[in-house]
Amino acid sequence: MKRITTFLLFALLILLTGCNADEPKETGIVPGETIKNEEKEPEEKETDSQENGTAKNTEVESQPLPTTLNELALLPPGYTERLSIVDEKDQKEILKLTKDLPEISKDMSNEELDNYYNQLLALFQRDFKGPEDIIDKLKFQTIGNPEIEDPRKQFKENLNVMVILDASGSMGKKIGSQTQMEAAQAAIKKFVNGLPKEANVGLRIYGQEGTGNQADKALSCSSSELLYPISPFDAATFNESLSKAKPAGWTPIQLALNEAQKDLAAFKGDENTNIVYLVSDGISTCEDDPITAAKSLYDSDITPIVNVIGFNVDSDGQKQLKEIAKVTEGTYQDVTSEKSLQNELDQAKMLAEKWEQWKEQSTKEVGYEQTSNNIDIFVYMVDEEGKYIYERQQIGFILTYLFQKQDKMSQESHDYLTTKHNDYHAWIKEEYDKLKAELKTLNELNSQEAIKSLEETYQNSTP
Repeated sequence: MKRITTFLLFALLILLTGCNADEPKETGIVPGETIKNEEKEPEEKETDSQENGTAKNTEVESQPLPTTLNELALLPPGYTERLSIVDEKDQKEILKLTKDLPEISKDMSNEELDNYYNQLLALFQRDFKGPEDIIDKLKFQTIGNPEIEDPRKQFKENLNVMVILDASGSMGKKIGSQTQMEAAQAAIKKFVNGLPKEANVGLRIYGQEGTGNQADKALSCSSSELLYPISPFDAATFNESLSKAKPAGWTPIQLALNEAQKDLAAFKGDENTNIVYLVSDGISTCEDDPITAAKSLYDSDITPIVNVIGFNVDSDGQKQLKEIAKVTEGTYQDVTSEKSLQNELDQAKMLAEKWEQWKEQSTKEVGYEQTSNNIDIFVYMVDEEGKYIYERQQIGFILTYLFQKQDKMSQESHDYLTTKHNDYHAWIKEEYDKLKAELKTLNELNSQEAIKSLEETYQNSTP
């Protein structure tokens, strides 16, 4: 009966996820079709890079096309909102975003057209995730596996989960009808309520003093508070403590990690499985060194598993937070809503359930780990496939629109750019198809063998 239930849940997830694949809406036009629209000057409109995930259109830098999925994941995202080339308002936005592209002449060389395409791509680049994202997630799921040799990832008698939450002023930014802080609090509350009763929890915040003003920087950069010391979970006390977290000042990540190491000092890794979640909505802003602090925490006798969650983080913030995850051999995930944050925290909840089974000496169902891995692999691939489908169609339509609007672009130039565009995205599809096949095959093997093989294949190609 358990196997039937697992299969039904898995099938339901496939159905729901497939319905949400990230594909652009029907534009009503295909490449080469003439677009009829009155000629009007594009309106000037401010684009807020933090609120809609775009980059302000200043000077566009041409980047060489990536040659690996790792390089693809390093490209900073551009304008990621949906644009329809038959919508007059969106047409104006396209013209505004592309106004700094090189002039197109009828006798451009292939090198000049390559440069033009690279700059156009940079404007609408999607936020792809490289193989290391799914590799790190699969590694996290191996914690507690009876065959694992790494003492850090073996289950111990006690399980401690520490959440380190950003309380800087930017956490007051709205996402929908609530602030980022309110969304984070709701997700954390659901998460800890679902942990086994034997697990201990802790909550620390940072940047909760002062304001974002320069005059308050010193105060804010020295502020971090342990709201709920690591101890058995009590819902009323924990919820009251969590409610005290209010968006305030700057972002002292190094301080928070150093203090968390003190919080966990009594919980040595030989008797405790320690999991730390760092939640931040941006880069550390206190001229500190969070990378060194993270490495110190990781190398201590606490031997924690450190996972990092970026909440609506820009490319600079992602770079630093990914480095924190890298030096601690943890995972990094970027989330944009309460739901996606909840999904990431639920990974730890599933691990806690495995720990509870281990404590009770119960045998897990045959194939459970493979099924769990299959779900993560499926969701990862749906997300990435949706991105390259969307990017291919969006830029393809925009190329057609620009061809119609710019009389200087010859049919030959348009054809060259279109061919280059299609070939590039065919390469992306081929690379992800190859990764999908390898993940499917390797998941049938022993987990440790599979992960080692994946790391040898992809992490060695990291730039």
